[in-house]
Amino acid sequence: STQSTGGTMEIVGEASEDWVLDPYVYGANNIQWPRDLLLRQALTLLVVVNASAYILYLSIATLSYFFVFDHRLMSHKKWLPNQIRREMTLACTSIPLMSIPTISLFLAEIRGYSKLYNTVDEFGITYLIFSTIWFMFFNDMCIYAIHRGLHHPLVYSHIHKPHHYWLIASPFASHAFHPVDGFLQSTPYHIFVFLFPLHKLTYIVLFVFVNMWTISIHDGNYRVPSSLQPFVNGAAHHTDHHLYFNVNYGQYFTLWDRIGSSFRYPTALQGKGPLDDILSGKTKSIDNDNKAVISTITVNGKHADGHHRRKFVENTECSTSSSRIITVS
Repeated sequence: STQSTGGTMEIVGEASEDWVLDPYVYGANNIQWPRDLLLRQALTLLVVVNASAYILYLSIATLSYFFVFDHRLMSHKKWLPNQIRREMTLACTSIPLMSIPTISLFLAEIRGYSKLYNTVDEFGITYLIFSTIWFMFFNDMCIYAIHRGLHHPLVYSHIHKPHHYWLIASPFASHAFHPVDGFLQSTPYHIFVFLFPLHKLTYIVLFVFVNMWTISIHDGNYRVPSSLQPFVNGAAHHTDHHLYFNVNYGQYFTLWDRIGSSFRYPTALQGKGPLDDILSGKTKSIDNDNKAVISTITVNGKHADGHHRRKFVENTECSTSSSRIITVS
């Protein structure tokens, strides 16, 4: 078998060492630590992981917000005052905390404990294609199980609830998690390379793809080719997850939701989604309504797998701080 000498963060970390850290940090301060010193690797990863996370999140989410996201959704009654700022604040404060346990996994990768490999010839082009497809299905299976577990009554209110504040999400909600929630849902990506061989460059491409996909299912763009609608878990599917809580837990595909009896055909694809509500006049714009809009979201009388419900009270007369979340036990 071929032993890995590192992975995504080895490549990115080496570039960061060469171009930034060596000349401007370690070298400038006369720090003579060898590159394979555990402490130096950990500090380098701390910088690289956080920088890459912020760059990917802020750049892709911003592009999606301006060029993909349908801004008419911001007039929906379930859109919260100052929601974009709230989403970004939660994401940007959680990313550094999420990075701490993530660094330990990247350390194991760059120190040679994973099954990442360097050249296509080691396993061949057929396995390269297969491993990419298998990565997608493996991740979808694991994330489904983790995500559904996070909706358990004993766990939801402590960890996953912050992500469900956004009933009508924007691309900036994609990384707006409790730190433990965000880390748990990212673990399948890392675990895969300790179980199955994966090409290093494929791992990097998939790292970017995973972040892009996470943003895309929160972007409010419900257009999916009709041939893929039964199989691909897109923004329309995930919007219903935010609205109805115990459906459509999957990340990429609908397979595990169908197996787990949690699949719901998206309301947006039936002409009954949030945008349809706005266009049909079923919901009034908060900006044009001076009265408080009160909406109760329930699933079979209860919220989030049957343990509590939320009421969003939005007072438009004082939009900066009037929105509050009331939990009814």
